[in-house]
Amino acid sequence: MHDPLEVLTTGLAFGESPRWHAGRLWLANWGAQEVVALTSDGKREVMAQVPTFNFSIDWSGDGQLLVTSATLVLRQERDGTLKPFVDVREIAPNGLNEIVVDARDNIYVNGPGFNLMAGEEPKPGEVILVTPGGAMRQVADAMAFPNGMAVTPDNSTLVVAESYARRLTAFDIAQDGSLSNRRMWADLGDGVPDGICLDVEGAIWYADVPNKRCVRVREGGEVLQSVQADRGCFACMLGGADGRTLFIVAKEWLGASNMANAPRNGQVVTTTAPSAHAGRP
Repeated sequence: MHDPLEVLTTGLAFGESPRWHAGRLWLANWGAQEVVALTSDGKREVMAQVPTFNFSIDWSGDGQLLVTSATLVLRQERDGTLKPFVDVREIAPNGLNEIVVDARDNIYVNGPGFNLMAGEEPKPGEVILVTPGGAMRQVADAMAFPNGMAVTPDNSTLVVAESYARRLTAFDIAQDGSLSNRRMWADLGDGVPDGICLDVEGAIWYADVPNKRCVRVREGGEVLQSVQADRGCFACMLGGADGRTLFIVAKEWLGASNMANAPRNGQVVTTTAPSAHAGRP
């Protein structure tokens, strides 16, 4: 059982990539092409404008906002403008999906490997490492639609949601940011993981669009909690004053062909989680 879901905000075009940062919930509002930040009472402020439909956000160690946009990683300058930091076109020509920054300021981004919105047949995706200096290389391949990513608090492990394989996959992180020892962190059965986040007990929450839920699992796949919503859950993040508020971005899913022009029925809903946020993002 869990506390009833409370609505924090409504009318989002398409919420994604929620992050707890500097005392507020930040998220990507696809369709409106904006990064927004929400206070605890749901007041919304636009923090950046992004030129593409789909994008994801995180921060560098010195507090600069980073945004994936098509094949670019953008960085917000002091005047608020977004400027290109790196272009990964040669590695991920179909564009980028998620982003997470580890404790060494290494940036991990992933790409699905095909153009979902154009109706292309699925192809394997990849994970790319971008170093603080802007060097880039592929560090994982053959990913089945890589989606949300999280780094453990000790910076030793990267976990990636593979949506089309219905699993969470883990890698060891080397000192230079390379990934190794690929392994299944959890087989999710009928679960379809999208955005993910970690808690202090080492469990992972994953958002699930087709099953309209967020699920907390232990390594190995044991289900600890499940939170049911009335629409697809695209991503989740632990935050709030004590780190135990579970923020869920949810929207009625009408298929990939309707992603860019769907009704603005996106919401952020919240409930209280049993364990506080840990790791990154």
